[in-house]
Order: sequence, then structure tokens, then C-alpha cells
Amino acid sequence: MLAAERRDHLLGLLAREGKIVAKNVAADLGISEDSVRRDLRDLAAEGLCQRVYGGALPVSPAVADYAARQTVAPDGKRKVAAAAVALVRPDSALILDGGTTALAVAHALPPDLVCTVITHSPTIAAALLAHPRAEVFLLGGRVFKHSAVACGAAAVEAAQNVSADLCLLGVTGVHPEAGLTTGDAEEAAMKRALAARAADTYVLASSEKIGTASRFRVLPWEEISGLITDADPGHAVVQQLAAAGVEVLSAD
Repeated sequence: MLAAERRDHLLGLLAREGKIVAKNVAADLGISEDSVRRDLRDLAAEGLCQRVYGGALPVSPAVADYAARQTVAPDGKRKVAAAAVALVRPDSALILDGGTTALAVAHALPPDLVCTVITHSPTIAAALLAHPRAEVFLLGGRVFKHSAVACGAAAVEAAQNVSADLCLLGVTGVHPEAGLTTGDAEEAAMKRALAARAADTYVLASSEKIGTASRFRVLPWEEISGLITDADPGHAVVQQLAAAGVEVLSAD
């Protein structure tokens, strides 16, 4: 089989099954695992898959820069935001992550809601200026421009001095095996620090993130309270997560 044919085969397998196991592909095609791994390296370099131990997973489209992500699945993000807002109780404290879905949550909060919002995102804080009854605490640190959030040691230290009832956390990848992932190591560490300061943590994930993975794991499934997604409840990954005991809140 020619290299171009192998490439098409791998991309088709990724689309159909949601993962590639290198040893299985090698056995099916009668080629070496090294050949499969080389093909996967090439696909990963083009941004067409996320390499993991033993193979590859679909790559998340949410690793683009902040401006580009604002045009990805806006309707889905609004649906997820509406479902997430229903979890925010009056007079409660909310940790709101950065990112485009979290920004949709900020816009969806009722203007008359009395609450405290803690965020490391200047964009989120600015959006909440239009909510006169929401008290806003902005955590500082080095600004990671890709996601318009503060990260690094100073931001993590600031996060350790707050507490909240609820954390709404964004990720770029949601996969049964890879877990909850994002594309930057410091951002992943900051997300863990935020989640650790809330009684409950729900993950915001519009449908394009379901079944995909990025390089750095944020949290294992057992450390979140649930997942909010607009993905079809019949989606194979959603069903697999529900069967594994993950609470999935449907945003329709």
C-alpha cells in the first residue's frame, strides 16, 4: 500500500472509530508498527490527529487561537452556556474559566443575578461589567494570549486563596480514554488549580470537542461533577461516558 493510501486509510479509521491503535493497523495492513508511527507523526504535524501512546486520537478543533475559536460552533456554545447558567444559584460564588464557551456563559448570566464571579480571564471580567449585581474578582498573572487568560505561578497562587460553590471549566478535548485535555501545560495546571477550589466542577464542552484530544490532561473523570454538552445523547462517546458513571447534562 502506497503512503497516500495508508494516509487515507488512517484518516478514515480515525473518523469511523475515533481512535487508531498502531499495532492493530500494522497487523491489518501487513506493515511494521514503525511505518504506522511514521505516518501518524506526519498526520500530527499537519494537525490531523493527536498522537497518544500506542496510536492516535482525533485532534480538537478548539486549539486554534482565541479569535478563530469565536467562530467555531457559536450555537453549540450558547446552548452549553444556557444549561450551565441554570447551575448558578443566587448569592453563590462561581469560578468561571476563560475561553469562548465561558464567555458565552458570562453573557448568559441574568443581569439581575446576585453572585460572585472569580475568573482569571480579563475578557470574562470585562463582559461582566454589564452585570451590576455580580461582584467580580479577577485573578492576575502572566497573560496567556492564546486563550486570553492568566496562567503561571502567580495565577495559580492567587487561585489557591479563593473558594467557590461552583467551577465552570473549559477544555479543548473530551475523550473517554484521554480524559479532559487542553493544548498548553500551564493552562492545564491553572485549570486544575481552579477546579480544586470549588465544591462542584462542571466541564463545558460543545459538541465539536467530544471524542477529541489535546496534548495535556486537565483532570481525570472522577474529579469532576459532570459534563455539559450539546452533543447528541446518542453520540457513541456520550453514551460511553454515561455508562462509565459520568453525569452528562444535555444542552439542547
